Amino acid sequence: MAFRKGKHMKVHDIVDILEAEIVHEADMDAEILSACGSDMMSDVLAFVKDQSVLLTGLVNPQVVRTADMMDMHCIVFIRGKSPDQTIIDLAEERGITLLKSKYRMFTACGKLYDAGLRGGCNI
Repeated sequence: MAFRKGKHMKVHDIVDILEAEIVHEADMDAEILSACGSDMMSDVLAFVKDQSVLLTGLVNPQVVRTADMMDMHCIVFIRGKSPDQTIIDLAEERGITLLKSKYRMFTACGKLYDAGLRGGCNI
């Protein structure tokens, strides 16, 4: 699957690119404009712009709350980490898709970048 550089993609494209498992499905056709990889939610709040997908190894409810505040459509838990039912329920309430991928942060971000998705930082 090839995307042109700097193009947007849909959540279902991210599933394919990252060989991700869908943990909770919301809008799989939601447009993703950029990506952010971080385990520090304060950095996400400070630097993210646009409709992003969040890639993180942090597995707690604050991740969903942060994604919701930043109007994100999708969270990818990396390194095969699995959210618990509290996190899944919160994502369902907020309409956020949850995915999990076997890839590490560097590799997952690189795969999305190579597919044409760019960073979503205000720097």
